[in-house]
Amino acid sequence: MTLARASLLLLLALAAAAPAQEPNRAAIAGSKEDEDSVDRGATLFAARCATCHGPAAKGTTPATDLIRSTLVRDDEKGELIAPVLREGRPAAGMPRPALTAAQIEDLTSWLHVQIYAAANRDTYAFLNILTGDAKQGERYFNGEGHCNSCHSPTGDLTGIGAKYDPPVLQSVWLNPSRTRGKAASKAARTATVTPLTGPPLSGVLEHLDEFNLVLRDAAGALHSFTLDGDTPHVEIEDPLQPHFALYRKLTDADIHNMTAYLATLQ
Repeated sequence: MTLARASLLLLLALAAAAPAQEPNRAAIAGSKEDEDSVDRGATLFAARCATCHGPAAKGTTPATDLIRSTLVRDDEKGELIAPVLREGRPAAGMPRPALTAAQIEDLTSWLHVQIYAAANRDTYAFLNILTGDAKQGERYFNGEGHCNSCHSPTGDLTGIGAKYDPPVLQSVWLNPSRTRGKAASKAARTATVTPLTGPPLSGVLEHLDEFNLVLRDAAGALHSFTLDGDTPHVEIEDPLQPHFALYRKLTDADIHNMTAYLATLQ
C-alpha cells in the first residue's frame, strides 16, 4: 500500500469548545492507567487538543484521528507519544507545545485509555461481554469477515476460548500484537522503500510512525527514512492488516458475536 502521512496536530491556542470524552472507568481499570492522571489528561485534552482531534481523539478529519494513528496505537509507556508532545512536529504544522513533563504524562495516560476502550468496546460491562450469538459469529468468521482465509478453529485457534478470559479474548482478536510469543515471526511486517534516487530497498519493518520508518535488510543492517507524505514511496506487507481493516466495518453486534464464537473454541 502507499503510505499516507497522518499528522499529530495538538492545538496550542485557546481552550476547545467541545469537552473531551468522559473517561471510561472500566477502560481505565483494564488499561491499568492511573485514574487521577487520566482525569487530568481528559481536562487538558479538552482545552488543548479537542478542537483539532475531536473530544474522543477520533479526529475532525481522517488526518487528525489519533485512535487510528500508528504512533499512538503502538505506544506502550510514552516512548512514542511523549517526544511528539515534547518537541512538536513543526514541519508537519505542529509547533512545539508548552507542556510540562507531568502534563505529557497525563495526556499519554488519557490517550492510552481511549486506545484501550476502542479495542474493548464492551468495557462498560465486562461481566456481560458474552452476550453475542456464537452461531452468528461463526457465520461472520467464515463469511463476511473472511477470518477463515488465515485462521482455523481446528488449527491456530484451537483452545483459544479456554486460553483467554472473554475481555482479553476480545482484545486479542480486535487488536492483535506482533510480539505475542511465537506469532511474532509469522506476523512480521515487511516494507519496500523506493527513494527519489537509487534502487528500492526491502526488509523487515522495525518501526513506523507518521514521520519515520526503519527497516532491517536481509543482511541485518538497519535503514532509517524520514517520511514526507508519499515521499519516499513505501509499500508495506502486513499480515495483520485484515484485522485493522475491519475497524471501519465492524458493528457492535459483529464484535459480540465473534467474541462469543471464539469463546466456544475450547
